[in-house]
Amino acid sequence: MRCARLLSATLSTLTLATLLGGCAKLSAPYGGMAAMDSMAMPSPTSEQFEAPQFNTEAYAELTENDFIAVADDPLSTFSTDVDTASYSNTRRFLRDGALPPAAAVRIEELVNYFDYDYEAPQGPHPFSVDAEVSACPWQPDHLLVHLGLQGRTLAPGTAPARNLVFLLDVSGSMNEPDKLPLLKHAMGLLAEQLREQDHVSIVVYAGASGVVLEPTNDRREIVRALRRLEAGGGTNGSAGIEAAYELAARHFQPGAVNRVILATDGDFNIGPSSVGELVDLIEAKRASGVFLTVLGLGRGNLDDATMEALADHGNGNYAYIDSEREAEKVLMREVDATLVTIAKDVKLQVEFNPAEVESYRLIGYENRVLAHQDFNDDAKDAGEIGAGHEVTAMYEIVPRRAGAKATAQVDALEYQSGRTPTAASASGELMNVKIRYKQPEGDESTMLQVPVRATARATPSEDFRFAAAVAEFGLLLRDSKYKGRASWAATIELARGSIGHDRDGDRHEFVRMAQAAGKLARRD
Repeated sequence: MRCARLLSATLSTLTLATLLGGCAKLSAPYGGMAAMDSMAMPSPTSEQFEAPQFNTEAYAELTENDFIAVADDPLSTFSTDVDTASYSNTRRFLRDGALPPAAAVRIEELVNYFDYDYEAPQGPHPFSVDAEVSACPWQPDHLLVHLGLQGRTLAPGTAPARNLVFLLDVSGSMNEPDKLPLLKHAMGLLAEQLREQDHVSIVVYAGASGVVLEPTNDRREIVRALRRLEAGGGTNGSAGIEAAYELAARHFQPGAVNRVILATDGDFNIGPSSVGELVDLIEAKRASGVFLTVLGLGRGNLDDATMEALADHGNGNYAYIDSEREAEKVLMREVDATLVTIAKDVKLQVEFNPAEVESYRLIGYENRVLAHQDFNDDAKDAGEIGAGHEVTAMYEIVPRRAGAKATAQVDALEYQSGRTPTAASASGELMNVKIRYKQPEGDESTMLQVPVRATARATPSEDFRFAAAVAEFGLLLRDSKYKGRASWAATIELARGSIGHDRDGDRHEFVRMAQAAGKLARRD
């Protein structure tokens, strides 16, 4: 992220080739670039990008959630996640002829990439809760619980005004076809949708940072400013963040979408650049009421770990733009979900019934797990849900053995009191789901709860089966110790049989990705 070294009246005609000047934590080598015959996916632009000669990509290591005995802990608490970066980044690896490193695969982000047919919310809450139970495909003796939250959509013409600050990295590391040129295209798509009440400004950063475009709703002026951008120099990300939030605060509109859109490869190398320092900076800024969207780009030095952390701590979301098609999905097809927050600090707490469940495992969400006491702590930050967003979570459950004696060790629960089962334990409920959330501008949370029956469906829905196929895909990519009987053939068959109405072709594309991954796995 770099900015203009000299900012003056010449900014209107400035080319940023003279802008001044990542940290990497973990890296994964690229595989060959051979085309995958079974994966006829569109390239990021009209030309195929070439893999860089080096790789310093950074991913945060994840330790998979283990099975937990209900007798030891009947509660599971975590924050929602609507990020999708891991899926499109995985697609990029496969398109380049390589399996992604395990640390790059976040299963909840794979599953949440897709649309599911959940019931629209009808009551006072901004989202509905759906639940389905059936046999686990990769471990038939276990049950799989599919939980879905459907965010309220906006009626046509009711989207609030937008005060958007594009914070664009124009450092030397962005001088690649899949970075700054693709970013310009993505920002141009967003500019095309501006209305009279919307305003966009542009801050750039490299070795320094500055305002390239003051707030405007003139699309032609925005496009001209984008066209002038060129890459060069080092990356002072913190200076850019300070400048962008200052501009957003100066033009803050109550009731509007006030948001910074940070677009970068994450290669911070000037000024405060550690994850901790940048997270502290973002946390200090989120109290202003300005939310954050992070768009990752490029390959070779992608700092995925830092960008995910910034989005998580900035009341925001994180997407990875690997192609023009993905830019259109994030910034056109799903723009309300990307920009308009309907609930913030959304947390789930699931209590399992010891009369029905021996043990359980939350699939994915490893870096979203919360302490149980955090559920009722309104000071604890959690995930956001956008308009029309869907959140999907899955638990793999070991059912209670017939005749086994339940031993509870947690007090003040729905299904047990001390060591004595309550009347609710005989209700046939598998678990009780509680959700806390705040209004976008609120400070106090609201709670709703939904019990889930233990009855398993013999024929699960298409959504259940497809989400299970995507989760199985993630288990195989991570070479999970919990993959059970999972196989590429079974994953592909399950996905093919549950495509359903695939309006945008995302599910068909997933089948091609699974075929490509299976071939690469056999080769390796």
